[in-house]
Amino acid sequence: MEKIRLAVIGAGRLGSIHCRIYKELENVELAAVCDIDKARAEVAAKTYDTAASFDYRYLLNQVDAVSIAAPTQLHYEIGRYFLSHGIHSLIEKPFTTDLKQADALIKLARKNKLILQVGHVERFNSAFAAAKKIIQNPQFIECHRLSPFPNRSLDIGAVLDIMIHDIDIVLGLVNSPLKKVESVGIPVLTQFEDIANARFTFKNGCVANLTASRVSDEVMRKIRIFQKNTYISLDYKEAQASVYRKDGLKITQENLPIEKEEPLKKELASFVDCVINRKEPLVSGEVAREALAVALKIQKQIWNK
Repeated sequence: MEKIRLAVIGAGRLGSIHCRIYKELENVELAAVCDIDKARAEVAAKTYDTAASFDYRYLLNQVDAVSIAAPTQLHYEIGRYFLSHGIHSLIEKPFTTDLKQADALIKLARKNKLILQVGHVERFNSAFAAAKKIIQNPQFIECHRLSPFPNRSLDIGAVLDIMIHDIDIVLGLVNSPLKKVESVGIPVLTQFEDIANARFTFKNGCVANLTASRVSDEVMRKIRIFQKNTYISLDYKEAQASVYRKDGLKITQENLPIEKEEPLKKELASFVDCVINRKEPLVSGEVAREALAVALKIQKQIWNK
């Protein structure tokens, strides 16, 4: 079996999970974990039996691909470095902090014929995969993504931190251009928006309502999709999907069979497969750019108010 040499850039909570998963994949050699915090890099390296690095620029001759789980503000700088030097890259969401940076990375990956994938993990959720086969022409979509205060990702607000997942999903489900976006949000515990709501209207008439909060006392990751004679309810957290259908004068319920797999593991395995077999990623730079553009528009509306 062909193996790729891979390094994880960023040894925080998410980077450590990346390390653990890559160690579990048979076609990956985890070559290094890198972090400017030397103690954190060394702990991760010892835990996952790999080398510790404190400067990603020293990894060039040691890797075929990288997983970038550093703070959002560094995504562009690190991504540009590796893509410029012929290294396939997975960049965690949000892709970058602005569209110029996103466009530059997309152009660079295309020029050097490299795999560029962005970490929109809900695309790999088994509940979403099962329900997507039934979703045909949504007319109304409602998303709720709530969590307690995370004490992480505090360099960005709730829109880029958590709502962007649902933005990506909704844009992928509705086969129509976005006509109008209306947004509200407020800071509660940080200088950024900690709770936000956005309402999308598409040219085909579909409406989507998205709520994201990182100041909730409960964890909720749900999406409800309504289309003619059918209502689909997804719970990403529990990996459950139910379909309600009109049958004459009755409503029938069907619980879809779900293989409960770890979405992040499926995402990272897919990235490795794309690198080895030169496949187009499910969430390419171009796809992630669309979600980022809408997220930045929502953010701008919130702060203009």
